[in-house]
Amino acid sequence: MRKGLAVSAACLSALTLTAGMAPAASASLKADPPPPGRITLQVNTVNGSGCPAGTAAVAASSDNTAFTVTYSDYLAQTGGSSKPTDFRKNCQLSLGVHIPQGFTYAIASADYRGFASLADGASGLERANYYHQGMQQSTPVSHTVRGKYSDNWQFTDRTPVAELVWKPCGEERNFNINTELRVDKGTSSPDETSFMSFDSTDGSVKTVYHFAWKKCPGH
Repeated sequence: MRKGLAVSAACLSALTLTAGMAPAASASLKADPPPPGRITLQVNTVNGSGCPAGTAAVAASSDNTAFTVTYSDYLAQTGGSSKPTDFRKNCQLSLGVHIPQGFTYAIASADYRGFASLADGASGLERANYYHQGMQQSTPVSHTVRGKYSDNWQFTDRTPVAELVWKPCGEERNFNINTELRVDKGTSSPDETSFMSFDSTDGSVKTVYHFAWKKCPGH
């Protein structure tokens, strides 16, 4: 049932951010190359039915262009022997992101991946948003997969360069991620089980957040 990553359900969707979140300075429109040095991340707090303690992990890429989130027990389902509460799962992560001094970052795009097995007439929904601690949240973006379907799925949310939300320079701010999976049995048979997951069984299916970098003033 678990397969290598495919993009048969790939979809691009721009994140809509409020005008108050867009940087005012024209210099903010230009992103810099990734900084040298090491980036470290850790999960500070985790809440939600989709990510029991110990089932979410984060890691930075070796080239400082992105970081990944891996879930090992994040699945929503309905039908068959499913419990009434199984149709919706959510996860709220608060991450500590430690970056080289003199730089700040924003999230340019996010790739969400998983697996879905949906009966004819059923549907699955993935929803996500993220934000720096103490700052306004981005507008949640939703994507839907409709049955009959049994395959990997991938959705990419992109933020226009002019609307990137930068972490304030020189401040430690946690990075918060909210995700949700929801499955609706629709017109499918009550005996048929449908599910949608952030699937990481083989370790290759991860959510990827792509950095945009900028040097802080005076550096």
